[in-house]
Amino acid sequence: MLIAFLTTSPVLSGGVNVIYEHAIRINRRGRMTVYMITENTVNLNELAWHPDAQELNWLTYKEAENMMFDAVIATWWKTCYEAYRIKSRLYFYFNQSVESKFYHEHDLLNKVFADSTYFLGFKIITEATWIKSFLEKTYGIEADLVLNGIRKDIYQQTGPVISERRKGNLRVLVEGSLDMPLKNTAKAIQLCLQSKADEVWLLTSSDIKNYRGVTKVFSRVPIIETASIYRSCDVIVKLSYAEGMFGPPLEMFHCGGTAIVYDVTGHDEYIKDNVNGFIVKTNDERDVINRINFLKNNPDELDRLKEGAIQTAMRWHDWETASMAFENALLNSQEHTTQYQLQNNTLLFKQWYDISSAKNNFNYQNDINILQNEINALKHSKAYHLGKFILKPFSRIRTMFRKD
Repeated sequence: MLIAFLTTSPVLSGGVNVIYEHAIRINRRGRMTVYMITENTVNLNELAWHPDAQELNWLTYKEAENMMFDAVIATWWKTCYEAYRIKSRLYFYFNQSVESKFYHEHDLLNKVFADSTYFLGFKIITEATWIKSFLEKTYGIEADLVLNGIRKDIYQQTGPVISERRKGNLRVLVEGSLDMPLKNTAKAIQLCLQSKADEVWLLTSSDIKNYRGVTKVFSRVPIIETASIYRSCDVIVKLSYAEGMFGPPLEMFHCGGTAIVYDVTGHDEYIKDNVNGFIVKTNDERDVINRINFLKNNPDELDRLKEGAIQTAMRWHDWETASMAFENALLNSQEHTTQYQLQNNTLLFKQWYDISSAKNNFNYQNDINILQNEINALKHSKAYHLGKFILKPFSRIRTMFRKD
């Protein structure tokens, strides 16, 4: 069997790492040959942060256009709108979050088009219980749930460290990109620096060498080297505003530390307040500082949370188990849309996007009327329920971009 993952970029990120962990293991088992498809040619040096990804077959859309696949898997909302370009028997969407949440509330176009992927006809696989529940409740979609695994060969309590932990000395780790506002990394650093923490370290995918007030900065570190950083710190402070099922706190748990997080989506998959970490109400900055100070002043309580984290880690499954579940989801799927149907659905939504983005278009109102008729013709579809879910947001777009 030939399968293809569609990606926008091979760059270091948590979401891309998840894709690689599945793809590498599926490819190694041999029942499926895995291809990674991108718009532009990938230089293998770009995969240095995850060397195993070099095992995969990398193609551009152009190079793959005459191939026939058994399954094509979109991995980000924008790749959903490119999937029709690849011939396949089945089309899947590996949905790692409700991606409209990544955009500001005023960025209505991107929010609507991210959510519109749920009407294109994909069979959806997701990584978090909250996403599965959201899709079923909001769109009537029954997605397959495959919880992420963990590299237990890397993330362990014992192994090399950057610097030994010392009881009574609280070393805090902030993890996340400084270039993505929803990761809230700069604010997390600021709050940690306001606390009684003895040291604040930063692990980031951003290309920086130092950060004011931070004791140590680790930038673009290959995943195989990250465990020594986790093992050197006591607690990770991760204050994201949007996540699917974030991995860094779980990685810290495996390395003997605990976590302080916002009550962001996905935290409840494995973090239990006052059992293996602290969960703080989003934007309660004073409570974040208070929790850090509490751990500084109560080293025995810190040890208790660390022990709870270790117990959680012991029960969590590895990537081999997770990737097998993902492979079975591909093999057992009976739902499908044809390339022709996917292409028609995609082009319809792309027309909406183009028109809504160009309010000064000469034929704007005429095009809107034509597309409104197309939507009305589709709104009785039992498969996608377009009338119920799509007409309202597109009506808002039409109002926003109405010609004066």
